[in-house]
Amino acid sequence: MSRKILVTSALPYANGSIHLGHLVEYVQTDVWVRFQTMQGHTCHYVCADDTHGTPIMLRAEKEGISPQQLIERMHAEHLRDFTGFHIGFDEYYSTHSEENRRLAEAIYRTLRDAAKLIEVRTIEQFYDPQREIFLPDRFIKGECPRCHAKDQYGDSCEVCGASYTPTELIHPYSAISGATPVRRQSEHYFFRLSDARCRAFLESWTQAGHLQEEAANKMREWFAAGLQDWDISRDAPYFGFEIPDAPGKYFYVWMDAPIGYMASFAHLAQRLGLDFDAYWATGSDAELYHFIGKDILYFHALFWPAMLHFSGHRTPTQIFAHGFLTVDGQKMSKSRGTFITARSYLEQGLDPEWLRYYYAAKLNATMEDIDLSLEDFIARVNSDLVGKYVNIASRSAGFISKRFGGRLADALPPHPALTETRAAASAIAALYEAREYAKAVREIMRLADLANQYVDEHKPWELARDPNQARQLHQVCSLSINLFRLLTLYLKPVLPRVAQDVETFLAIPPLTWGDAERLLEGHVIKPYRHLMTRVEKRQIDALLAANRESLDAPHPDAHSQARHGEKQQHAFSPSSQPSAAGRETAKVTDGAPLISIDEFAKVDLRIARILRAEAVEGADKLLKLTLDVGEPQPRTVFAGIKSAYDPATLTGRLTVMVANLAPRKMKFGISEGMVLAASGEGPGLYLISPDSGAQPGMRVR
Repeated sequence: MSRKILVTSALPYANGSIHLGHLVEYVQTDVWVRFQTMQGHTCHYVCADDTHGTPIMLRAEKEGISPQQLIERMHAEHLRDFTGFHIGFDEYYSTHSEENRRLAEAIYRTLRDAAKLIEVRTIEQFYDPQREIFLPDRFIKGECPRCHAKDQYGDSCEVCGASYTPTELIHPYSAISGATPVRRQSEHYFFRLSDARCRAFLESWTQAGHLQEEAANKMREWFAAGLQDWDISRDAPYFGFEIPDAPGKYFYVWMDAPIGYMASFAHLAQRLGLDFDAYWATGSDAELYHFIGKDILYFHALFWPAMLHFSGHRTPTQIFAHGFLTVDGQKMSKSRGTFITARSYLEQGLDPEWLRYYYAAKLNATMEDIDLSLEDFIARVNSDLVGKYVNIASRSAGFISKRFGGRLADALPPHPALTETRAAASAIAALYEAREYAKAVREIMRLADLANQYVDEHKPWELARDPNQARQLHQVCSLSINLFRLLTLYLKPVLPRVAQDVETFLAIPPLTWGDAERLLEGHVIKPYRHLMTRVEKRQIDALLAANRESLDAPHPDAHSQARHGEKQQHAFSPSSQPSAAGRETAKVTDGAPLISIDEFAKVDLRIARILRAEAVEGADKLLKLTLDVGEPQPRTVFAGIKSAYDPATLTGRLTVMVANLAPRKMKFGISEGMVLAASGEGPGLYLISPDSGAQPGMRVR
C-alpha cells in the first residue's frame, strides 16, 4: 500500500556555512527519503534556512548589508552545498517568508485566544547601554561564578561545565561592544508549557511511540524536574516577525523556526497543487517525520507538539534524533585544518558519495554519537566501494562488450550467490526503514563478497582464453552483471549518482525496490565506463591544508549553535606528517637527478580524456584543456601545445596527465595538473596517448 509521507530535517541557521558535521543529518534524512521513493511511496522532503535572530542582524550590520541580503546570499550558498552532496529536497525555502509569517501569527493567536496558553510577564535582562540592545545569553561574557574562569558565556562555562543565568556572571560585559551591561525590565510573552493541560498531553504523547526509547526516557527526566514556561518574545531591535498586537516585540527565532516546516510545505503545496490540510490538519492520514540532532530534542519533543496540538494541527508521527559527529574524539580546529566546510570538500575534488557512504556505514537508529576517522574513511571507501562493489562490474563488463556485442545471456544458470542476493531485498528494506543504515551496509557488503567469490571461482579471464568456453564465459559474466545490478539497487539510496551512472551503463530505467524480483536476461548493455576512483591520502592532506585557518566562523548564540544539532563537535583529525625515513642523497645522470622508486611512486599518472580543447585568448602557446580523469568533476589544465595541435582535433582523445601536481594559479586561470608530451632536439611536440581500451581515471603503472 502506498504511503503519504512528509519528511523534514532541522533548519540550518543562515549565519554560517554548511560543514561536514551538519551533513550527517541531511545524509541520514536523504537516504531514508530516497528509500521511501524507491518503495513507491509519495514522499516529500522539505527544509529551509532558519533566518531570524540577533546574530543575523549583527552580522549583516558588520558586512554593511541588509539582513535580507545576507539571508538571500546564505540561502544560495547552502542550497549549492546541499545539492553538491546530492541532498534531494523537494522544497528548500526560508523562514523569512510570507507563508511563515501568516502561519506563525495564526498559531500564536490560537494559542493566545482559544487555548489561553500565552501569558505576559515582566522580566529583568541584561541590556547593552552603548548599542541599546537587550543581550542574548551568548552575547554576554564574564567570569564564571563557580570556577572563576574568565571570558565565559552568559549561560554556561566551557571550563567547568556549570550552567547558570547571565545575571550570575561576575564582571559581565557585552560581547558586542565591550560595555558593562545594565539590568532592565521588559514585558515578555510566554508559552505556558507548565500548564496542566500541556503536561497531561505531553506525558501521554511522548510515551506513545513517537520518540526513540532513549528520547522517551529523557522526557521522563524532564517531567520529573518540572516543565518550564517558554519565553517566545524578543525586544527590538531584532530581525524577525513582529508579534501581533505587540509593537516592538518580535517572535523569538525558536517560535517561528519549526513553523518553517509548515511554511516550506505550504510553498511546495502551492507549486504542486497539493492539499496543505491533508498533511497538517488534525486527523491527517499522512505521516510526518522530523530528523533532528539530539541537542534540540527539548524544542521538538515538547514545545513543538504542544504548539501544534493546542493550535489545532496534527503532531509528528515520529521524531528521529541522531548523535553528534566526532573524529578521533576531537573537536574541529581551524589551526589544524579540521573545521571543514562542505564547499571545501567539493572544491578539493573529493567525491561526495564517499562521505555519504561512510556516514551510512556508521549511522543507526539510536542517539549515539558516531566517529569519523580519516584512516578508516580512506580504507573503507577503497575497500568496500572500489575493491568490492565497483570491481564486480569492471571484471565482467568488458567481456560482454568485446565478445558478445554487449548482450547478456538469454538465461542465467542458478547459483546460490544470485538466489541469496535476490532474497536479501526484504531484509535490507527493513533495515533502511528502521534507519539501521550501518547494518544495511554490512549486509550489502557481505553480498558483494559473495559476488566477488563467484567471479574468483569462475575466473572469466581464464575462460576467455579458451574458445570452447564461450558459452560459460557469457553466463558467468552475465550473472556477475546481474549481481552488480542488485547491489546497485540496494546501494541506490546511499549512492544516487553512482546508481544513475549504472542505470545508464545497463541501459535500464531508474531502479525501484521491486526490480529485485527481476533479472536482466537477453538485454543489451552499454560499454563500461569507470564508476568511482580510490581515495588518496594526498587528497585528504590537501583538504586539511585548504581549511587550515581559512574559515572566518561567526560568533554563535545559543540558538544558532543548537539548531544544527551539532554542538561544535564535528571534526577531522590532523593527518600524520610524511616520514623522512628512506630519503637518499640525490645523484645525477645526464643532467637529471636519480630518484628512488619511492619518490617515483609519489607521481600519480592517470589516463585522461580530453572533453574540450580551446585556444586561450592572449596566449601564444597555451591551450585550455578540460579533462575527464574519472573524478566527479572535470579538471582544467593549461598546456603549451598550441603550436602542435588544432584544438578541434583533440576532443575525445586520451592522454596521460600528472594528477597530483599542486594546482598552479596562472594569468588565465587555475591549472589543475599537467598533461605529458614528448619532444626532442628537432621540431615536433607529441602528446603521450595510451592504447585503445584505456579509460579515464586509470592509473599509469
